Amino acid sequence: MRIEASPGPASTGSIGVSSPRANGPSRVSSPSLSPETQLPSALRAPTILVFDSGLGGLSVFRELARVRPDARFVYAADDAAFPIGSWEEGALLTRLVCVIDALIARVRPDAVVIACNTASTLVLPSLRARHAIPFIGTVPAIKPACESSLSRQVSVLATPGTVKRDYTQTLIRDFAGNCAVTLVGSTQLAALAEAAMAGESVPDEAFAAEIAPAFVRAGKARTDAVVLACTHYPLVLDRLQKVAPWPVRWIDPAPAIARRLAALLGPTAFAASPAPLRLFSTGRPLDSGLVETIIGRAARAGEVLPVAMAAA
Repeated sequence: MRIEASPGPASTGSIGVSSPRANGPSRVSSPSLSPETQLPSALRAPTILVFDSGLGGLSVFRELARVRPDARFVYAADDAAFPIGSWEEGALLTRLVCVIDALIARVRPDAVVIACNTASTLVLPSLRARHAIPFIGTVPAIKPACESSLSRQVSVLATPGTVKRDYTQTLIRDFAGNCAVTLVGSTQLAALAEAAMAGESVPDEAFAAEIAPAFVRAGKARTDAVVLACTHYPLVLDRLQKVAPWPVRWIDPAPAIARRLAALLGPTAFAASPAPLRLFSTGRPLDSGLVETIIGRAARAGEVLPVAMAAA
């Protein structure tokens, strides 16, 4: 998964990370931290906001917590808008900016991780223009997947929103080379993952049907790498592996996102933070017990963030 920390698709590294740049003075109240300098983690534990539309971003949080055990984490899910993959682009951009603005005003984070491909491919430039804090986003890892593919057959398992973004098409044009890239916009897989994590019974056949288009045969060649371009998917990776027609490399973005955050924050301040994970949502309170089961860490009772706009 390609991790982006500056506007535009111009990064060329194998993971695709670059340093954030300010787009002028902040126009929304934010911590007075220049994104060109490391955060003052030697003096205090940084506050990190992790945002997704649902529980999928917890797959990223688990890695973030491993590299920054000292940080105070806030996890926010825009569950009132879930799933966001089918939203109209303009309406989704307006909503994301509104919700993330409200979260930043509420928790005043030192950095924000957008743990969602659909949101990252749309909202990052707007957020960077509004806030003088670092943002780390997630976009499909088409370049590293294609560079390492032996069969030259790569699939990107994503949401419809990520599949239709011009950003994704640009990545294919710039980095696919002679690889055939199959884009699979699953309409149900994120919801199936949410249901499975909540303890609901989801049959293997349901998962198999959603991932089947990602397994392509072209003559003697067949797909050998599947990019997990939605952070929900790693949380049910065991189910995906079980129903896959043949073994492939499943590319999980979380470790690379965590490495980028660690590079931005610098040395850790303390051995570990005593603070439990703080939870926000826009619909109904997140189940702290369920979250604790997924991440193996204490979480506070979920809080609902009022948002002054209706979900479409």
